[in-house]
Amino acid sequence: MTLGFQVTFDATDPDGLSRFWAGVLGYVLQPPPEGFDSWEAFLRTQGVPEERWNDASAIVDPAGMGPRLYFQRVPEGKSAKNRVHLDVNVGAGLQGEARHEQVRREAERAAGLGASQVTVFDRPETDEYWIVLQDPEGNEFCLQ
Repeated sequence: MTLGFQVTFDATDPDGLSRFWAGVLGYVLQPPPEGFDSWEAFLRTQGVPEERWNDASAIVDPAGMGPRLYFQRVPEGKSAKNRVHLDVNVGAGLQGEARHEQVRREAERAAGLGASQVTVFDRPETDEYWIVLQDPEGNEFCLQ
């Protein structure tokens, strides 16, 4: 049996957060249903009021390999450290300083998209190196 899954984020701005994560992961916004040029056109035909159009958003891996990420509007803001977070392996196949440099470059790129750096972990004795960041709504994630 093959199981598929999605990762769901609570958000105050689902559209903005989905666009941030699409940029970090190389994903794309999920296309609207067949027969519609945009999500707005689809939502309009479904009778969804315009003030609710940003209640949800989703992004997908264009290669079809990674999980779908779904962003849903919630009334409350983030109040504590995440109990689950994403580790994004941006240095795959690299070792030592080459991997560290790649992780730093990707952290700078993520910061340009709206992320904030929290801390750097560098453990040379085990060749472990990762950077903890927060997305624009404060959700922690790691680049390794």
